[in-house]
Amino acid sequence: MTPTTPMTRTPPAAPPLPTAPTAPAVAATPAPRPTFIAHLHLHATLSDDQYAEILEALADITPRLQPFPPDAVQLDISGALRYFDLAPDHIVRMANMRLAARFGIRTSAGLAPNRMLAAMAAAATPPGHTTHIPHDPRAISNWLHPRPVTALPGIGRSTADTLHHYGLTTVGDVAGLPTATLQRILGAAPARLLAERAHGHDPRPVTPQPTALHLTAHHTADHDTLDPVDHHRAVLRLAEQLGTSLRDTDQATGRLTLTLRYADRSTTTRTRTLPESTAHTPDLAGAALGLLHSLALQRARVRGYTLRADRLRPAADAHHQLSLDPVDHQARAAEQAADRARRRFGPHAVRPATLAGPVPPAFPN
Repeated sequence: MTPTTPMTRTPPAAPPLPTAPTAPAVAATPAPRPTFIAHLHLHATLSDDQYAEILEALADITPRLQPFPPDAVQLDISGALRYFDLAPDHIVRMANMRLAARFGIRTSAGLAPNRMLAAMAAAATPPGHTTHIPHDPRAISNWLHPRPVTALPGIGRSTADTLHHYGLTTVGDVAGLPTATLQRILGAAPARLLAERAHGHDPRPVTPQPTALHLTAHHTADHDTLDPVDHHRAVLRLAEQLGTSLRDTDQATGRLTLTLRYADRSTTTRTRTLPESTAHTPDLAGAALGLLHSLALQRARVRGYTLRADRLRPAADAHHQLSLDPVDHQARAAEQAADRARRRFGPHAVRPATLAGPVPPAFPN
């Protein structure tokens, strides 16, 4: 007999371990395209009409341009690269050649990843040349940090003196300082803004010019006015009216023009370019009163007053000098509160004490 091999049973295979359901494939988010901002400083004295023609010529290159009258303009050329199939510096060269050929104007051009750097680059560039700051953090630092701290926008003499007192003379000195230390020197809000600028950060986009080219406030007296006090009050009233209109439309002005109309219907006009664009009523009032005093009125019989603000730009682009004066911050906070009250309760809900009394009509355009 042949021995039989004992039969063995193979145990059933273990069931497979449960697995987590496979997540659907997610397409990778494309990296954002780099931004290229060009700042062109125009070396020419231009009328308003000539400046408008220049903007029209540049709009053929990109519609994303922001005027800075009377002698500068910024362009976001990011979208123009693919359209023209050119490198960024070639786009800038094309813009410069167009201005030279059509208008005989030379420019100092800055090309950079953001608006602040582009403007600073243009300011450091001789006519007929372009300074290009690449999209590279090290290149930005190497160009920006050796600059004097006063090259940053908004650094006035008072802030610069304070920084120099602590040995902070270059942008790199400020960038290397801990934010907490800078806040103890300047205060919280100015320190945060200065630190951002010292590191080359500027999130502001290029935005088109507001549709209004100017704002105007008028006042017509009921009778001929001889009293200097009445002149003073009328001009203050127009400055307040104009400041409110500017802030309500988020704009700032770089130039004021005062026109007086006399009883014989003749007029005189004075214009002043402001040291920095503003919508702050005290700044406007100071400039407007300076224009009034420059007329040296004696016994002039004034019937009408007109105060005009032009060279308008978005308020976000008006670089207010960093101030260490708490009174300045308090005045601006009070102005914002007064604006909120006027919007809620009417235009005459809050008025300066110097304008207390009946409210003559003043009509902003």
